[in-house]
Amino acid sequence: MKVGMTSVFHNPHEVRSDAEVYEENLHLADLAEPLGFDSLWTVEHHFGDYCLSPNPFTFLSYMAGRTERIQLGSMVVVVPWWHDPIRIAEQASALDHISRGRYIFGLGRGAARSEFEGFGVPMDESRQRFVEATEMIVEGLERGYCEYDGEHVKQVRRDIRPRPARSFVGRRFAAAVSPESSEIMAKLGLGMLVIPQKPFDLIVADVKTHSEAFREAWGEAPPAPICSLTVYCDEDEGRAKEFKQTRVRQQAENVVRHYELGGQHFANVKGYESYSTAPDAQAAMVDLQIELQVCGTPDQVVEHIRTLGRELGTDHFVGVFHFAGMPVEESERSIRLFAREALPTLQQA
Repeated sequence: MKVGMTSVFHNPHEVRSDAEVYEENLHLADLAEPLGFDSLWTVEHHFGDYCLSPNPFTFLSYMAGRTERIQLGSMVVVVPWWHDPIRIAEQASALDHISRGRYIFGLGRGAARSEFEGFGVPMDESRQRFVEATEMIVEGLERGYCEYDGEHVKQVRRDIRPRPARSFVGRRFAAAVSPESSEIMAKLGLGMLVIPQKPFDLIVADVKTHSEAFREAWGEAPPAPICSLTVYCDEDEGRAKEFKQTRVRQQAENVVRHYELGGQHFANVKGYESYSTAPDAQAAMVDLQIELQVCGTPDQVVEHIRTLGRELGTDHFVGVFHFAGMPVEESERSIRLFAREALPTLQQA
């Protein structure tokens, strides 16, 4: 199994200055390759304290110049927020040149109302915008130019420069939360990036739906899904349990707050109906988020991630080690313990 880590630049409730958040995350990112991780990732979010990472290509290009072997992934580039999606194709191609083929291209369509409003993009158009733009980008990166005439995406033929040097087949993925999204991602030729937000049996069913749709569309199995969760590793099981009910809980509350999970607005937004729940379900959603995360001793962490591998068929796990405003020293201790006691075992699995 490949194992990565991701920099998400959380600053919940403004507990630090943004400058401090960046210093901490850059420091931890520099540990990934020397400690033996296989990949390094980042996210795209805007306008708030949830994640201070507005352009994944910027951070990943920076890290490409500071590393030699580690793969670099976007988790994810949120396609509907880019008003000129050909720019995504250009930047993906440029990053792949800079990293000499180490880029794993992750895309998604977003779900936070505040971010859609900030960009002036109607949420109920996001699925169609995503499909049109992603189809153009995926095809463009394989043939070297973009051209499209859709309802939302209009692009006259223009070359992608720098010209793509390698195919992205097998290293292009998308986040999917609903069964409908799983099928759409499969038909677009995208592997599945699993960021669990619902009961595990439903996640397993979505992965199966994606695999079946991919085989039907392309006549072959999809790339193995990539899974990402928050991780805390501690030699003391009692401390790990306490951490799970404090910091991990805080992070779960941050996720619910940012996405307004349980918000009734989802029921009236095309493509997001499956996000809608009863208002009193938010506490249960926080509890579910907590239970999904990876938290424990090195042996417990290994077993949890191996279980994910067996149940989801994933051969690449990505951990979020720095979150919920935790001190950077605590995150580094967790990362170093994980790298020393869990990482070699997982990579041999």
